[in-house]
Amino acid sequence: MKVRRSADRFAMAITVLLPFLLLLPLLGLAEKGYAHGAGELNHDDVHVIKTSSLLPATTCSSSTSTIKDLKNKQPSLNIVHRHGTCSSMFVHEGQKKTKSSTELDPKEFLKHDQMRVEALHFKLSKKSANAQEQSTKATALPVQSGSSLGTANYVVRVGFGTPAKYMSVIFDTGSDLTWIQCKPCVRFCYLQQDAIFNPSESTSYSNIICNTTECSQAKSATGISPSCGNSSSCIYGIQYGDQSFSVGYLVRETLSITSTDVINEFTFGCGQNNRGLFGLAAGLLGLGRDKLSFVSQTYKKYGGRFSYCLPSTSSSTGHLTFGAQKRLPSSVKFTPMVKDSRGPSFYFLNLIAITVGGQKLAISPSVFASSGTIIDSGTVISRLPRTAYTSLQSAFQKSMSSYPSAKPLSILDTCFNLAGYKEVRIPKISLLFKGGVALDVDSSGLLFATSIQQVCLAFAANQDDKDVGIIGNTQQQKLEVIYDVGQNKLGFAPGSCA
Repeated sequence: MKVRRSADRFAMAITVLLPFLLLLPLLGLAEKGYAHGAGELNHDDVHVIKTSSLLPATTCSSSTSTIKDLKNKQPSLNIVHRHGTCSSMFVHEGQKKTKSSTELDPKEFLKHDQMRVEALHFKLSKKSANAQEQSTKATALPVQSGSSLGTANYVVRVGFGTPAKYMSVIFDTGSDLTWIQCKPCVRFCYLQQDAIFNPSESTSYSNIICNTTECSQAKSATGISPSCGNSSSCIYGIQYGDQSFSVGYLVRETLSITSTDVINEFTFGCGQNNRGLFGLAAGLLGLGRDKLSFVSQTYKKYGGRFSYCLPSTSSSTGHLTFGAQKRLPSSVKFTPMVKDSRGPSFYFLNLIAITVGGQKLAISPSVFASSGTIIDSGTVISRLPRTAYTSLQSAFQKSMSSYPSAKPLSILDTCFNLAGYKEVRIPKISLLFKGGVALDVDSSGLLFATSIQQVCLAFAANQDDKDVGIIGNTQQQKLEVIYDVGQNKLGFAPGSCA
């Protein structure tokens, strides 16, 4: 009898206490991390990162990712960020490195990125063809200083001429024509890090004359018809969206990727009149798909294949590799490249959906289909159709609601004040492409920080849903991106970059 009464009392106690017992786990969450953001998401759907990692390092951290390519005997170039501490484009004072004029403050940096995006949208719009035809001669380009090429900010070193003179050049998948500054700089040459290329010191240099196939191809590579001026030499001109430009002779010359990997009779621009802030780089290496691009000119040698690991921060390094890999990374997944009449030299992909914290956003596929999407090494912040961005922003803000908000930064309108937090939890974001391919954005590619007090979502909205979406280089960090033009496909390989 006593045992039965004790059991009844225990059952009654459990009944009374049960609601409170159920509340204990929730109370524990509030004390141990729910207020630290993204608490309603599963552990697999969030990144836990240290806030100290959000700010750039003050010293260069070299990557070991090129070792793999050296073992595979693939020609590979070291990539540095032209505004970062690994770049040689810093002024040296004794043993101390100091900032040069190439390093921009964040607002200026984002302003230049917006200039680039507007230039890409202009180039891909229907009106661009008519507008560009108004400048029918390369020599008609304005002689005024531009602001910037945009923010094509990754630099590699390649050799021009015989013997090879190695130059730091910006590489850009959004451009086609390769060009460098050349003596005698008939009109103007801006300040660059390396000695300006002197054609008279090369035994393999030759000008391309008018009425040749290469000369006629300059128009599609630059958007401006070439000119002959007062000579028989082909004169190219290329003008960027912010009025910066290069004008000079179209030439043939030896191009050295490495000391043993050489391309003979490579066609590029030898600039005699160049203006703009090109960050002390000697010029540009065009990795677009036009006939005069590096990719097309070296197709027989490399098969239209190249890949890169971009530096994960401005204070680290990456690599740019040419040719087919003997063994592809096991993690690689390929999505088809899409043909688009608006820009056949760009790399269009079929973006179909976005997930935030493991949940697919309610965005109609027609939103992405109407705009189209390109992947671009030179754009920093990814741009989405406004409808898609609004959905992404809402979901991201909801999961980060526990953090104090901060004022917007230029084009970035979703910002947080993370002062006082040693760690933060942020929702994972994935971009889904045709063929079941997911670009799982690394934690380093989700936020853009000026300080711990102003950390922003590294995505922005286009003005119009019909403007082309752009997968920027911030979202490509920690991924090996593999371009296979021959097979018309592009691959993402997580875990292949240091």
